[in-house]
Formats: sequence, structure tokens, C-alpha cells
Amino acid sequence: MSRRSQVGSIEKSGKWYVVRFWKDVPGQEQRIHASERICPVSGPGSLTKAGRKRRAFEIVMASGVNDPQHFTETTVGTTFREQAEWFFDHARQRKRRPVKPKTLQTWRYAANKWLYPVLGDLPLGTVSNATIKPLVVKMHEAGLSAQSIHAYIGLVKLVVASKVDENGEQMFPRKWNHEFLDMPIIAGQHRPTFTAEAMTKIVEAAAARDRVLFAVLAGSGLRIGEALGLEIRHLSADCRTVTVEQSVWNGRIQTPKTPNAYRQIDLAPELGDLLRAFIGDRRDGLVFTNLRGKPLSQTNLLHRSLYPILEKLGVEKCGFHAMRRFRVTWLRKNRVPEDIIRFWMGHADKTVTDGYSRLSEDTEYRQTVAEQSGLGFELPQHDQPIVRNVRRNASEIETGVAA
Repeated sequence: MSRRSQVGSIEKSGKWYVVRFWKDVPGQEQRIHASERICPVSGPGSLTKAGRKRRAFEIVMASGVNDPQHFTETTVGTTFREQAEWFFDHARQRKRRPVKPKTLQTWRYAANKWLYPVLGDLPLGTVSNATIKPLVVKMHEAGLSAQSIHAYIGLVKLVVASKVDENGEQMFPRKWNHEFLDMPIIAGQHRPTFTAEAMTKIVEAAAARDRVLFAVLAGSGLRIGEALGLEIRHLSADCRTVTVEQSVWNGRIQTPKTPNAYRQIDLAPELGDLLRAFIGDRRDGLVFTNLRGKPLSQTNLLHRSLYPILEKLGVEKCGFHAMRRFRVTWLRKNRVPEDIIRFWMGHADKTVTDGYSRLSEDTEYRQTVAEQSGLGFELPQHDQPIVRNVRRNASEIETGVAA
């Protein structure tokens, strides 16, 4: 930068003295020859030679061309795309709160679809309120929800903040202005759930294996990935208590969503009985599997089982999280203590006082609460018992409730 330090050259241009200097332009390799007026050649506002030099120097310094930070932001360093790719890889491998594959997949989709076309080739230092405002406009015009816009702009912020110097300090600190960006306000988010009547009909209409899975989801509040990751070893002998310590995403076993997701969930007696009958004499393996003993596909469960059932019943199309909301709603209707609800749902404490409570450690009390609160929906009654999936030969079939 010392070789690029400029004082500018003073020239006469018509009726004005001007200072000329080289200026870096964001996104361009070549600098431009800038020119700014100093003062009139004569008359009001004119300056002496010493005054013109002083004023020219002030103009050049105010332009930022001699500022190392300005130089770094406009001409050198990585592009937004390069930093984003580094950030994605770092977030996946870091020891402190590594991101889940599903989150990484969402980030990459957002980057390829929305961020890179607008910001990808810009020097990272130039990404600011002014440069991302057109991106906000573009997403709004495309009809993205307020939540999606906030999530994608939040990813931009994370990428910019991830560039640090050798001291761990942010190289490009920003004060983001949502008013200037005209960010939409998140309000009235759509969070569908099921009524007790609808939940009863959904469980009744499902095929044998899916019937048990749906009942467990609605009667426990498990996330779908957690339910698909359950193994026999995660169940108590009477199937009244479920231990969550892994999850499934895209057919692969992974750790739960958050540290709070490691937990135990207590089930109502009738749901424990249903689950125990479904397991039969199995002693290991996943609770819910396909015929090869592999994890079930969440996508297939949605499109081949849940969605057709909802369409047949005339119920709004929604995903498995609606069953989780159903469970929370039912527990609150039955005045279950909030710290027990948070424990069963795998949510973090809200206050310091929440951390003082030890209700979650009282297994006997939790099971009593689970029994008293019940399911909130009716389990189907059948003359024949539910039996497990059986692999007999190459032409095996999945068995369920005996016909």
C-alpha cells in the first residue's frame, strides 16, 4: 500500500482547479482516473496555491484510496462465493456446534439459487447493506415468505462475519440496517396441526407399520428423524420410556438436532402396549425399518402414506411436525408442567429458574404425568394383534395387523 499512496495531481480544467487520482472500483481489476473539483480558478471561493494543495490532499484522503481497509475491501481478498464455500465446509467440520447435513443442504440451495447470482462474484468486503438490498427486492418480488428472506439474508451475514484476521477479529464488521433493506416483518407464520378427531382418523387410516409410527409421533412429540432413528435398545422393557440419542436424515444415522434433543420421553400406557406388540420378540435393530432392515425414507412416508391419507380425509396437507405440535397442545391443555413439556420435546430452558427444576429427573413422576395426560386421540381397536416386519425370503412381504 505504501507504493500506492497518493496525493493526487492538481490541474486546471476550464474555470476550475481539479485534483486527479486513481480510484479502485468494487468488482473491477482496473482502477479509474477520478477527478474532483477543488475550487474556482478565480473569483469567490478561489484558493491560493498552498490552499489548493491542502484541499486536494483532503479530497484524496476522504475518498479512501489510501486506506488499507478500503483497498482490501475493493480489490483484494476472496469473493463472496469463495468465502461462502469455505464457511460451509468449516461449519460442517468445526468442533463447536457443527451444522447438520440438512442445514448445510438448505444453505447450499439458498446460495446457488439466490445468493450467488447477485453476490457471488463481488469482493467479500463490498457486501454491505447497499449491495444486498437488490437481493431482498429480488426475493420479495419472487414471492418468498418473510421467514425465508430473513433466513437467506441471515446466511449472508454469517458468511461476511466468518472472514477474520489472524487475531480472530472480523475483517468486515457490519451494522445491518433492516429498515434500509426493507426487510419484511415475520408475522402470522403458518404452523399447521391436527385436531384430536383428525389424528384419530389418520392413525386409523394408516397401514400397519405407519399406524404405529404415526401414533408414536403424535403420542410422544418425537421429531420424525428421531422416531426413524429409534432402536430396540432405546426402549424400556415395558416400552413406556423412549431414550433419544440419535436421528435419521436421508437414510443415515446422525446425532440429534441439538444437545437438548438427548432426552427421555414417557408414553401413555396404551401407546407403550401398542409399541411393545409391534416389536414382538425382536431384541435389536431399528424399531421402524423397511424390508431390508434399513431406515425408512421420510419423503416416501410423506408422499406414499401421510399425504394420501390427508387428501382422503379432507385435512389440510402438512408434514409430520404437525403431530409434534398436536402433542404440545394436548399437554398444555392438560396442564402438564412446562419444564416437563420442554424436556419431552427436547427444547432448551427459557429462564434461570427452569434450570433449577429437577422434575425431568423424576422418572416415576414423569410416567405418572404421561399416564394422566393420555394421548389426546383414540388408538384403533383390532381383533388381531400387531406383528412385526418379517424378512422370510426374497419375496418377503411386510406384515401388519392380521387380516
